[in-house]
Amino acid sequence: MPATDAGLRKVREDVVRRHIEAENARDVDGTIATFRRARYDVVPMAAVSEGDRAVRELVSGLFAAFPDFKFQPAKIHHADEAVIVEGHMTGTHRGVWAGLEPRGHPMDIRVACVFDFEGEALVNETVYFDFSALQRQLSA
Repeated sequence: MPATDAGLRKVREDVVRRHIEAENARDVDGTIATFRRARYDVVPMAAVSEGDRAVRELVSGLFAAFPDFKFQPAKIHHADEAVIVEGHMTGTHRGVWAGLEPRGHPMDIRVACVFDFEGEALVNETVYFDFSALQRQLSA
């Protein structure tokens, strides 16, 4: 369906907002529930997590490493098959994540997330961010 369909845009944006709210509440079940098929593609880490179990491990690991994790959306864009969200990921590094030992440093990194849809159903989130900038923040 075209991105100009206002009803479809609203439904998709509502799904994305529920997804972000669940992540910000560190609600793993709620995050997974926003997908028809749970799938993350974290591009800078070359990591694809597909299925409830794999996504649960990915998201739980993120929340354990950053217990105060927040994603703050700044802009939302609509495409024919996706919703694109630009924002900031923040949190304090308290646990091992992506092979990085915790030093208690904060992260504040710009992120772009592409939420892929089949009709009204969320089927994938692709995440883009500058991993080297994140490494510098966490190891400073």
